[in-house]
Amino acid sequence: MFFCSISGEPPQDPVVSSKSGHVYERRLIVKYITENGTDPITGEKLEESDLIAVKASPKTAAPRPTNATSIPALLQTLQNEWDAAMLETFSLKQQNNSLRQELSVSLYMQDAATRVVARLIRERDAAREALASVSATMGVAPSANGAADVEMVEAADAGGLPEGVLAQLDATHKRLSAARKKRKAPEGYVTQDEVKTFTAKHTIPSLHSSSPAGITSLAISKNSSHFLTGGNDKVVQLYDRESDKVLASLKAHQKKINHVAFREVDGEPTLLLSGGADKIAKAWSHDEASGEYKVKGTIRHKGEITGLVVHPTSTLLALSSADRTYSLHDLNTFQQVYQSADYDEPLTSLAVHPDGQLLAVGTPASTIQVFDIRSGAIAATLTPPESVPFTVNTLSFSENGYHLLAPDSLSSVAIWDLRKPKLAHSIQLGENFKTHKVVYDYSAQLLGVGGSEGVRVFAHKTWEELARFEEAGDVVDLAYAANGKEIWGVSGRDVRIWGLPA
Repeated sequence: MFFCSISGEPPQDPVVSSKSGHVYERRLIVKYITENGTDPITGEKLEESDLIAVKASPKTAAPRPTNATSIPALLQTLQNEWDAAMLETFSLKQQNNSLRQELSVSLYMQDAATRVVARLIRERDAAREALASVSATMGVAPSANGAADVEMVEAADAGGLPEGVLAQLDATHKRLSAARKKRKAPEGYVTQDEVKTFTAKHTIPSLHSSSPAGITSLAISKNSSHFLTGGNDKVVQLYDRESDKVLASLKAHQKKINHVAFREVDGEPTLLLSGGADKIAKAWSHDEASGEYKVKGTIRHKGEITGLVVHPTSTLLALSSADRTYSLHDLNTFQQVYQSADYDEPLTSLAVHPDGQLLAVGTPASTIQVFDIRSGAIAATLTPPESVPFTVNTLSFSENGYHLLAPDSLSSVAIWDLRKPKLAHSIQLGENFKTHKVVYDYSAQLLGVGGSEGVRVFAHKTWEELARFEEAGDVVDLAYAANGKEIWGVSGRDVRIWGLPA
């Protein structure tokens, strides 16, 4: 093998000097002769004509370049090939994710279309029922082609609301909707500027048993003199704030209490209501003879009670359950007057519209269903744009009836405009905040959120954060007192009260 006498590398175009016999790379020796005119080795005079080309066999493989013969160079070559392979794999993964997202959107649209078709079928059936009712009133006999539909109408009537209950719903709706549209906040009601000055006022500690510890639910009486709590210890406690004493400890549940409520009506005894994980709802009232609270009624579901609300008529109790149904019960007889058909998912929360015509339930699949109480038909389906599934564990209608407050992700709450219906606004609470309770105040100008990092109060429409109370830690339930001048929350075994400074 030849080596160039100048570069020391195998020449690509070798030539030999006829005078000295040295081998050179042609381009290098020609350049040297042009500049110096001598042989670079011997120093003798040399011309380009003195160079003789060396011809090798055409079958002989050219030697590999130096950068391809060392171990570092080979490793670099392999690294480059690996990088190219990884980039191509990454590109394929991106294409795969894009296709999966497109498929997810298509499946969602298919599901939405199916729901729309189901809703239209229910509306069609309701229209047929109305037509059959009108026909019967006018004395027109149904046609032969409509015989099958008559059976469907009769079946629907069998599971519908009784006429007396429907009359109560209509009367309540007319009375409340007319008053609501003209209603203003009462004189002396708290203002947003006053809320900004709220501070911790009072803490009632060590309620319920320490094993298992924890209050799970809270309800305040209309005059804020009494409050009701339910706990993990399976007990419902009635507390008198003025005397700072527990008036009653009610033990009638086999598992933790999920919800408590008051039913207060002028001229009628106050009812204490509770619903628990033992699939049972209870109603207590004060017995004048014994001076104790006794069970007046027991209501059972096939699944855990996840929502309990006194209807605006004050004569009906609405319950939601993990058995995928909601139900309405007469608070005088405690008999069931309506139970919905099984829904696709367990129901995880419940709220009733202030006019009494609509009922909203949450699900573990991020969806909120709004039902027409009269017919049981779905009035609206609210699904937040967030793609990560979460459980809608709390709901609250605004007192003016226009908005619905609910979580729209694990760490944010949404205000739904029921007139559209659409998402009006979303309030981000922070990555570590987990929402337990949302509630509108009576004026519909304040909304409160209780969760894993305390309590936050926001102004409706401007969405300004008016107050934040983090000293309570994990707040599982929240309520406004009379005139909105106090906010009550439960944390651990404590009931905490925030309000205007003294």
